[in-house]
Amino acid sequence: MAKRESLRAKRERTAEITARLRRIDPTPRIALDFTSPFELLVATVLAAQCTDERVNRVTPVLFRRFPTPRDLAGAALEEVEELVRSTGFYRNKAKAIRALAQVLSAEHGGEVPPRMEALRELPGVGRKTANVILGNAFGLNEGIVVDTHVHRLSRRLGLTAQEDPEKIELDLIELVPREVWTLFALLLINHGRRVCKARKPECAVCVLADICPSAEV
Repeated sequence: MAKRESLRAKRERTAEITARLRRIDPTPRIALDFTSPFELLVATVLAAQCTDERVNRVTPVLFRRFPTPRDLAGAALEEVEELVRSTGFYRNKAKAIRALAQVLSAEHGGEVPPRMEALRELPGVGRKTANVILGNAFGLNEGIVVDTHVHRLSRRLGLTAQEDPEKIELDLIELVPREVWTLFALLLINHGRRVCKARKPECAVCVLADICPSAEV
């Protein structure tokens, strides 16, 4: 590959990355289980420094007990802590999700707002979480989720040289058509979990090896 890739060439390579990943993963979906924007919002908060599988074991019990923001807003903190204990940092997480529920109940009629600015104003909700909710719960492409997998793969694939997640997102937005922003992040996340792993990427079986500047094959 050329030492300095043009923006046009990088966009074409990004489109090829997307196409190849879609062929092996045509219908990617977020790993967190949810039936409403509220459930996804709470699950995303609980997923910090915790596996999605663990969160998916906790949330059914949590939402049976507190099915709506108003229910959770009035919950005893000790009970919420006990329900989310196994996700780690349970005291902070219990406070965070109850505070979210209280704001949603008091200021948004018990509904999760489908707008970036309103989501960012919720306690503990950053841009990454807002992108997760907008893209996966509402089908809105307002940004690209940059989690640890997207961070790692976008750098390995030579799509960015940035370290800061928001700067990485800006670089990816330059390369990926808006209509597939949510899809692109899901494809990278799934590929990062299955093949392009953090400690030992499986380059020998990677469908992107020939167009990846970091491939060890």
